[in-house]
Amino acid sequence: MSIWFEGSNDIDCTLERVVQSLGDLGAHHLGVIGRMPGLSAVEVVEQGEDFVTLRTNEGVMTRTGISKRVEPDRVVLQLDEDYQAGRLVTTKAHFHHEFTARGEAVEHRIVISSVEAPGFLGFFYRKLGSSSIGNAFLRSTKDFLESTNKAGST
Repeated sequence: MSIWFEGSNDIDCTLERVVQSLGDLGAHHLGVIGRMPGLSAVEVVEQGEDFVTLRTNEGVMTRTGISKRVEPDRVVLQLDEDYQAGRLVTTKAHFHHEFTARGEAVEHRIVISSVEAPGFLGFFYRKLGSSSIGNAFLRSTKDFLESTNKAGST
């Protein structure tokens, strides 16, 4: 398992807010993916206990094998993602998210590994996309959890 991206940031919310958000996988992934740069339309096509399929303006994203482990001071979320972005790029990756309580905030650490993206465009995605894609996931998760945290507290 080769690490493609690893990074972290702080989110202004509680660990309980993270657990609550992950209670509805479709809404959580819709909220996070809907904030990714370049995605102007995102909808949930199908969801179950351990999978979510989303349609975006770029293609179809399937997140499978979703597992959540809730501990007193940490939540771990893992999943595999297949993303068919148009006809030109298909990507596969494994995501490992850790949300750790840090006082009044949560530290979010993400590791994206086992990235596959065949073809000419896939080569550029694998070689040049890790920082921009990884940081976009950090920002979109932060934006989603902070916006819903504030909305829920008013």
